[in-house]
Amino acid sequence: MNLEMVMQELEALGKERTKKIYVSNGAHEPLFGVATGEMKPIAKKIKINQPLAEQLYTTGNYDAMYFAGIIADPNAMTEADFERWMDAAYFYMLSDFVVAVTLAETDIAQEVADKWIASGEELRMSAGWSCYCWLLGNRPDGEFSESKIANMLEIVRNTIHDSPERTKYAMNSFIYTVGVSYIPLHEKAVETAKAVGPVEVKRDKKKSSFLHASENIKKAVVKGQLGFKRKHVRC
Repeated sequence: MNLEMVMQELEALGKERTKKIYVSNGAHEPLFGVATGEMKPIAKKIKINQPLAEQLYTTGNYDAMYFAGIIADPNAMTEADFERWMDAAYFYMLSDFVVAVTLAETDIAQEVADKWIASGEELRMSAGWSCYCWLLGNRPDGEFSESKIANMLEIVRNTIHDSPERTKYAMNSFIYTVGVSYIPLHEKAVETAKAVGPVEVKRDKKKSSFLHASENIKKAVVKGQLGFKRKHVRC
């Protein structure tokens, strides 16, 4: 399948209701409004195709950019490629659920995510913390430096309330993910979540939302999810 064929198939799958949901979350034109589950049959036909993924991502069409992440070959991408993708990721559904997810399947994931976390840019920071969530929720605990993750928890504890709004979500998710999926620091994550308390996130033209990592970790423990790891990062 070439670019034109994929775009035609995506457009045919678009729904106005889904489009409105995406727009309410920050997407803008061009987009079709394709539910992510609807993309799977096309992905099965194409499998992995990095050149096509690049063509789709550069269209600026949200659905095409999302689909690009599904068929991308993460290990064919360099740090410069990920920086380029981040430059075009204009809202969190791209930064955290396309770019960060794709990065999480590479060997350079921590190195790049560390730079993004230190960047001071809202969506890069959000993608960096989100990437660690995808990593911790998928890879064996032994792949991570316990002291490094502990230090990251301290950074979250000390800075989350003063961080950019979208970054707060990702940092809160990081506390939760360490608490549930990284056994060596479960207790420290629980302690951090309690110290942080509810995190207020302000949203444009909407009421603030409050994030509760402590409560969510408790719920996961009750459900027997401690030590949970995903089989795959990408769908």
